Amino acid sequence: MFNFITFCDYAGTFAFAISGIRLASAKQFDWFGAYVVGIVTAVGGGSVRDILLNATPFWMEQPSYLIVSGLALLFVIAFRKYVIRLNYTFFIFDTIGLGLFVVVGVVKTLDYGFPMWVAIVMGTITGSFGGMMRDILINEEPLIFRKENLYAIACVFGGVVYYLCTLLFLPPALSQFISAASVFILRILAVKYRISVPVLKGEEN
Repeated sequence: MFNFITFCDYAGTFAFAISGIRLASAKQFDWFGAYVVGIVTAVGGGSVRDILLNATPFWMEQPSYLIVSGLALLFVIAFRKYVIRLNYTFFIFDTIGLGLFVVVGVVKTLDYGFPMWVAIVMGTITGSFGGMMRDILINEEPLIFRKENLYAIACVFGGVVYYLCTLLFLPPALSQFISAASVFILRILAVKYRISVPVLKGEEN
């Protein structure tokens, strides 16, 4: 049955694939190379999560995720004038994918019978590891390690918000929406107001 968590799964796949393809285009990748980067971005975090949960990686059970990533490539090609040239499009799609995938990771982990703290960790992995793989592939410093981006912290925050929603006995779909929105809002605020984690400085010479 198509529900909100299914929407999060496919919408997150589409958004993350676009973010990967968008960056690949900036590196002058060809269409196939950009598609590969898009797929890795879209399924990388979820694959790591499923391996840790001792489950078959989700994209190996149905081809729809590869198809959605292909649609993302066609979307970028069709609207490249707007998607590629505008700098903020990467941030928007990456942040949307981040919030949606955190929810997917938390819910799937809870469905496998793990406690909430494990679900928060898996939600963070689901949201952030695909982007980390993307950045490594295109030879960029991963966003998760940049002090000006509350990337993994935003994922943890979204997981905690989901937990608080369950304590309030909110409907699952509403809890999922609020959790995803909290990740999106926190990242927007972090960039707008330059909120960052203090830098751990080494010994100075």
